[in-house]
Amino acid sequence: MIIWLASYPKSGNTWVRLFLNSLIIAPNDELNINSIKIDQFPTRKYLQNFTNNTDDIQEIIKNTNNAQSEINSDNKIRFFKTHSAFWKISKYSFTDDKNTIGTIHIVRDPRNVITSIKNHYNHESYERALQFIKDEDKTIGEKGSKRGEDLPTIVSSWKFHYNSWKSITSFKSKYILIKYENLLNNPIDEFTKIAEFIKKIAPIKFNEKNILKAIENTSFENLKKQEELKGFKEAPKNNNKFFYLGPKNDWKDFLNKNIKDEIEVSFKDEMKDLGYL
Repeated sequence: MIIWLASYPKSGNTWVRLFLNSLIIAPNDELNINSIKIDQFPTRKYLQNFTNNTDDIQEIIKNTNNAQSEINSDNKIRFFKTHSAFWKISKYSFTDDKNTIGTIHIVRDPRNVITSIKNHYNHESYERALQFIKDEDKTIGEKGSKRGEDLPTIVSSWKFHYNSWKSITSFKSKYILIKYENLLNNPIDEFTKIAEFIKKIAPIKFNEKNILKAIENTSFENLKKQEELKGFKEAPKNNNKFFYLGPKNDWKDFLNKNIKDEIEVSFKDEMKDLGYL
């Protein structure tokens, strides 16, 4: 069964994934950001048994749950990172309660997401980055790429993405919402919250000492230092840094009034729901 780490791009998913890798997957190893044992889904390797064309979004839609069923055939607990929205198209959906045991849903203030989107996808302006986060039909990925994680992935808009994962609270599977800002401001409380949630839904054991060590290992400064020394294989191809601004990414320092206002109008209800407005 799968525990999802679900988020819109550039919202803290990799940070949580590194924390869980340090806490559960490799608790006795030194942190190595280029050796994360929590995969992304979907990727080409998980779909190649079901379609000959992993660049075809319709083939991906039809076979996403089939791939998850194959992954779950050994009845083991696995964590997967995903940037996919929780889409439902015809009789197909991104996942279901037969394949999912729980979801850690990570969200971030879209006024800060936009700066990281601009950096990661090398947009020449905030206007272009704004188009990205508002696009209901947005997919990421690169057709023909040799990188397994670069297949077409439906992310939609920031608004749809947030609402789509929030809606799965009606599933039998468990769900927890984590705000990126709380990870920054109260890392011990928030990462402990994640750890305790996992304890409730899966037979995984660790103690407070393990949690504190994993938090220390995966501080933003440690991650940034590792990327500077060793590089990071998940960094954008444009040579921009993956671990970019972190706690220094404050929309007040970067956004002009027009961009800020358009984000707040476009995502007003969701931002109020999350306490961003």
